[in-house]
Amino acid sequence: MERGFLAAEELLAALRNGDVSSVELTEEAIGRIERDDAVLNAMCVRDFERAREAARCADRARARGEDRALLGIPVTVKESYDVAGLPTTWGMPRFREYVPVEDAVQVARLKAAGAVVLGKTNVPFMLRDLQSCNEIYGATNNPWDRGRTAGGSSGGSAAALAAGFGALSIGSDLAGSLRTPAHFCGVYAHKPSHGLAPSRGMVPPPGPALPAERDLVVVGPMARTARDLGLLLDVMAGPDPLTHGVAYRLALPPARHERLSDFRVLVLDEHPLIPTGSAVRAALDRVADALAAEGARVERHSPLLPDLTEAATLYTQLLVSGAAASLDADQYEQMRTAAAGLAADDQGSDATWLRGAVFSHRDWFAANNRRELHRHGWRQLFGEFDAVLCPITPTPAFPHDHDTDLRDRTIDIDGVGYPFGDQLVWAGLATMPGLPATAIPAGRSSAGLPVGVQLIGPMFEDRTPLRLAELLEQRMGGFRAPVAV
Repeated sequence: MERGFLAAEELLAALRNGDVSSVELTEEAIGRIERDDAVLNAMCVRDFERAREAARCADRARARGEDRALLGIPVTVKESYDVAGLPTTWGMPRFREYVPVEDAVQVARLKAAGAVVLGKTNVPFMLRDLQSCNEIYGATNNPWDRGRTAGGSSGGSAAALAAGFGALSIGSDLAGSLRTPAHFCGVYAHKPSHGLAPSRGMVPPPGPALPAERDLVVVGPMARTARDLGLLLDVMAGPDPLTHGVAYRLALPPARHERLSDFRVLVLDEHPLIPTGSAVRAALDRVADALAAEGARVERHSPLLPDLTEAATLYTQLLVSGAAASLDADQYEQMRTAAAGLAADDQGSDATWLRGAVFSHRDWFAANNRRELHRHGWRQLFGEFDAVLCPITPTPAFPHDHDTDLRDRTIDIDGVGYPFGDQLVWAGLATMPGLPATAIPAGRSSAGLPVGVQLIGPMFEDRTPLRLAELLEQRMGGFRAPVAV
């Protein structure tokens, strides 16, 4: 395999052995970006001169005997993170000139670990799409099929990893924004337990970058191997030093098991609100068969599983109530009027979105209390199982669709159209209760597109789904570079 596609762990070993320098790795990554990104458009902001200087500093540090977690490794950063001296726009044209003066806490941690930041990766407008496209930087293409999306909102990061633009990247996840791009591009991602990795500085411009964790939102690692996810999570995890870090220290428990044969896995391939496409169902079966072949306990049903329909409703309510907080007063009043006009028996998805958008504080507390009941249900389930295997979205990457309003879009599932937003139920399964979820490649569709699945684990036991992902990678194989970008 070409060196640019090697795992960060392998590159670190080569750096430690003196087989390569950080300057060489950085120049190779820059060369690949300059050669291939014209057709992908993954790297929306380049920072090559500072990257070259960081690489020279990394080599000098290693020559002095230093050895930090990511010393000399080229990485990329999602555009939504503040990087001092680079624009942070979240794809909003009115902020195209906004340049923060301080690094986000996760960018600072990357640099402290010795990583070489190559630049920033593309996102959708306000991070609100499963495609990465905006008026400032344009659309990011899928490395496997340029006519298809790389996913969103961390689509630029996933495409960059698949194309060999750096060994690691950091993204964020509210509605599958780490997991969906990984699934679409054939790489790995981990949505941490809510609150595990601080997000200060991953905030819409113009900020301020306060140490406050938003409901549902997490920041997390993306990589080309499962072990690299763990490597990067170790850099990212731990409380913000401005808040919980004053009193708390991180102590993640080890993985529950070290062998596939010891894992107990619940497989979900059906959801009451949307069907699972044949390509994703086949991928789930491949993983389930690999688990069973190694002696793992694999079940398809459990009475302990929290109600999937109620979980999806709660997720939608909490998601849209947070999103609506940024609406201006006139837009909010229009939605209040529309919600008041809904029939009492209208329980459709559109009605759920509209009612959630205008939740009162009392309404939100009621939904949050129901969420706590679901969390308790998950604790009981994870007394019987170690992980849940399920889809990320119902289909592989879909064709670009940047001209249709989100509310009017459909998702094609084996030839039948369904409301575009309904596919978020699988992302919300882990997001609503704050559970960790690891996205892993699980083969290819009949059209040759990557297909991923997710492994949901117990809250704050992130090492359990990560270890399961690593063992499955050893058993089934993992990342494969696109034949041609």
